Amino acid sequence: MSLSLDHPIGERFFGLRLDTLIRLRWLAISGQTLAIVVVQWLFGLPLPIGACLAVVALSAWLNLALRLRNPGARRLSDAEAAWLLAYDILQLAALLFLTGGLANPFALLFLAPVLISATALSPRTTVLLGMLAAVCAALVGLWQMPLPWAADGVIGAPPELPPIYLAAIWLALAIAIAFIGVHAWRVAEETRELSEALAATELVLAREQHLSALDGLAAAAAHELGTPLATITVVAKELARSLPPDSALSDDIRLVSEQADRCRAILRTLTSLGAGDAPFDRMPISHIIEDVVAPHRNFGIAIEVTLPTRNDDEPIIARNPGLLYGLGNIVENAVDFAQERVSIVANWTELDVSITVTDDGPGFPPELVDSIGAPYVTSRGRNRWRRGVDAEGEEVEEGLGLGVFIAKTLLERSGAELAFVNRPPPAHGAMVSVRWLRRVIDISGERGVREDDSAPA
Repeated sequence: MSLSLDHPIGERFFGLRLDTLIRLRWLAISGQTLAIVVVQWLFGLPLPIGACLAVVALSAWLNLALRLRNPGARRLSDAEAAWLLAYDILQLAALLFLTGGLANPFALLFLAPVLISATALSPRTTVLLGMLAAVCAALVGLWQMPLPWAADGVIGAPPELPPIYLAAIWLALAIAIAFIGVHAWRVAEETRELSEALAATELVLAREQHLSALDGLAAAAAHELGTPLATITVVAKELARSLPPDSALSDDIRLVSEQADRCRAILRTLTSLGAGDAPFDRMPISHIIEDVVAPHRNFGIAIEVTLPTRNDDEPIIARNPGLLYGLGNIVENAVDFAQERVSIVANWTELDVSITVTDDGPGFPPELVDSIGAPYVTSRGRNRWRRGVDAEGEEVEEGLGLGVFIAKTLLERSGAELAFVNRPPPAHGAMVSVRWLRRVIDISGERGVREDDSAPA
């Protein structure tokens, strides 16, 4: 089964909730108002109080207008959120122009809108808002009204800061906007990727479980319909015997008998699926491996399965969709990248059960071995990191990131530990080891009875 979640980068960002921005702006309005009141009336420093309160009141008016126009929950598009955050940057620049420019310690608040954008909006929007914040910081650094100041309790002229110091403040602010913005975007992007990959894992598992449930319903239907179809067949035969050969109903009765036999054949086919039938829900590990390997045997790659010579103590494993998908994905990848042969070795002891899948392909890129199993591990774009050889002998890179993540997640859910390594020289190829504690994976009731418990009745 293949599953692709690749999207154009912008489609993976779902914007911000309007309610979130409104609440954050109310918090900013409260802080700005408090700062103006404390500086003007508590510290007694002169401010252009009317202009400052007018700028704050404009934000309050905008918040009220947004709330009245959008009373319910609404998620903003990338462009809508960008315009609102751009307004916040411009509003802060206006307040800083009135209160000293970059000499005002609150100039650090230029970081806030850029940080919000980095966590929820597209990289393009974040870059544009970062540039706007840097330009506004430069403008208020060049042109501003005096910073309110008092020395020894006497209100006077603010200190004269050297231009190079103001330039350093602007540079530090610009670097902080870039660094913190990139860092916040990277953390948020990893969270988005992990959530997306986990959703894909749940989708795969739900689909496999749904197919298993359908198989179980088919087996139950075959069992329940078998008796009435047998009755119809018996009655049709009795009617055929009781009627003369030249009767007008002979052809109809023969047709009924043939269709009943056809229905019974269809039900036998459904019953043979057996995925939901109890005897097939628990199988020896050798049967599980063969079930996983069978779909990949006709691709020109030799698949060699090696089991212990003594198999009277063979584990019995629950045949669940997650385990089958996880092992199947590992075998499929090995076949895809193998040159001639794939080796599957199963071992079990009293303590553990292990399956090792080895191929003779190019192996994993050494720089990415430690990251295999994480969602969207890449070297050249998403899902394109493992080297292979195409039909013409050219080296290519193909995607394994999300599929391996899903397989690893499903197998770990069953209690497995996975290891991804390259074969030691002079051999070449990849080796994937899957190991379970026997008490976790072995569901047999008693060690002495294995095949008899798992064989269909």
